[in-house]
Amino acid sequence: MKYRIGYAAWVAGVAQFFVAHVIAESAWARPYSWARNNISDLGNAHCAMQSEPEPRYICSPEHGLMNASFITLGTLLAVGVFFTGCAVWRRGLSPLVARWLLACAGMGFVIAGLAPADVHENQHVLGALLIMAMGNIGLVLAGVGLADDVPGPLRWATSLLGVTALIAFGLFLSHRYLGLGMGGMERVAAFPLLVWALVTGVRGLFHQATRMRMQDAPPKRHGMQASHS
Repeated sequence: MKYRIGYAAWVAGVAQFFVAHVIAESAWARPYSWARNNISDLGNAHCAMQSEPEPRYICSPEHGLMNASFITLGTLLAVGVFFTGCAVWRRGLSPLVARWLLACAGMGFVIAGLAPADVHENQHVLGALLIMAMGNIGLVLAGVGLADDVPGPLRWATSLLGVTALIAFGLFLSHRYLGLGMGGMERVAAFPLLVWALVTGVRGLFHQATRMRMQDAPPKRHGMQASHS
């Protein structure tokens, strides 16, 4: 039950975030752009022209919903890290560090939700650093810290997602967007963690359900009692 709570927390956290994202962006009078707008723009509390890092007008009527979603996402990511335990993670220092870093990423989403970028900029930047720096380092370490029964492709994909996100974060900070736009590059830096949590959570729930069905299935009768003896 504890493991299922952890997996379900990851799935629910990511799912509600993307639902809130779609609702919040749809409420914009001026079309919201995944390429031109930051994720944080959806949580800005005031309508205003923003000059940094790229000029754009921000007015998010559903900022309250988006900030609540950030807080919910961060909380559920941390809950998932705590409850999945040995079902996902090996024992040792590397897995422990990975889990703490991923929990810090969850804390970063909570901070981002509590401190909108146009209200408490410094705190919001701290939240973003926890997500895209510490969280992605945690994702790289998670690739070698996952439990032995986790398929090899998922381990390699986990580390690859982390490396990709870290490179994207560096490009985002240096204003090199490679044609993706500011918002597009930020998403390459932030979304791999969410994709990983969603995939790992869905796999874990499916795996747990399969194991329970196997445990509940009646034992097979050997040779139909040797053809009734």
